[in-house]
Parts: sequence; C-alpha cells; structure tokens
Amino acid sequence: MGDVGDLAKQVLVQEGARSGRPDSQAALEHELADCLWSVLILAHRYGIDLESAFVRTMGELEKTISARLDP
Repeated sequence: MGDVGDLAKQVLVQEGARSGRPDSQAALEHELADCLWSVLILAHRYGIDLESAFVRTMGELEKTISARLDP
C-alpha cells in the first residue's frame, strides 16, 4: 500500500478502529518518519521550498476557514 497507507493503518490501530497494538508509539513514529522522508525527497527532487509552500498554504487555509466562519 505504501508509506501513506501504512500510516493510515497505524492511525486506525491507534484509534481502535483496526486490530493491532494501539500502544505502539514506536510504530506510529516510524510511519510518520517514513512519510516525512518521502515528502522531503519529493520536494528536493522537484525543487520545492517546503517552508514557503507550507506558509503559503496555511495562509490560504486560514482565509478559507475565516470566510466560512464569518459569512
């Protein structure tokens, strides 16, 4: 399934929606780190400044949420 799928499975275990060891903090940490590594590699490969992209995206999200809360 891949890194994101493995992370999703582990989150479901942590939330009790899937069988497994929900006490395994190490497994969740591992899957999060795998996904982060993949994101960092992709950003590097395609020349994306993640810090700038994150700040820009969060600004857009904040505007969207504010518009929905203050009609």
